[in-house]
Amino acid sequence: METSRIASIPLFEGLEEADLAAVAAAATEMEVAEGDRLATEGDFGHAMFAIESGTAQVSADGQQLAVLGPGDVFGEVAVMAAGRRMATVVASSPMRVIALFKRDVWALERTSPEAAERLRTLMDARRDASSSQ
Repeated sequence: METSRIASIPLFEGLEEADLAAVAAAATEMEVAEGDRLATEGDFGHAMFAIESGTAQVSADGQQLAVLGPGDVFGEVAVMAAGRRMATVVASSPMRVIALFKRDVWALERTSPEAAERLRTLMDARRDASSSQ
């Protein structure tokens, strides 16, 4: 995968070229059809996703929480900490996403500590936000 695709995701924007290359080497591109479920609340999470194109609905406890679109990242809490999905995410249009599987996220700790630190910061912010609701 080209590093420019990784750099276009706000979470990874501004990373050094070597860090972008590490993330790109670990990433897997996926095409998702409208209506496909990317995450199910309560299930174990084995991948996190960055949206390149398309949109998805996020819900928890039967309540819609958000609409995600290009540049948004989700699934990092289950992959990096909790193990279980905090919400259900369903494609509301055809999507192209970049997936990072759990083993690849762990490998980023060695190959790109800066990228891993950004993921931890995002995860901490999401966990803090969900605990205050």
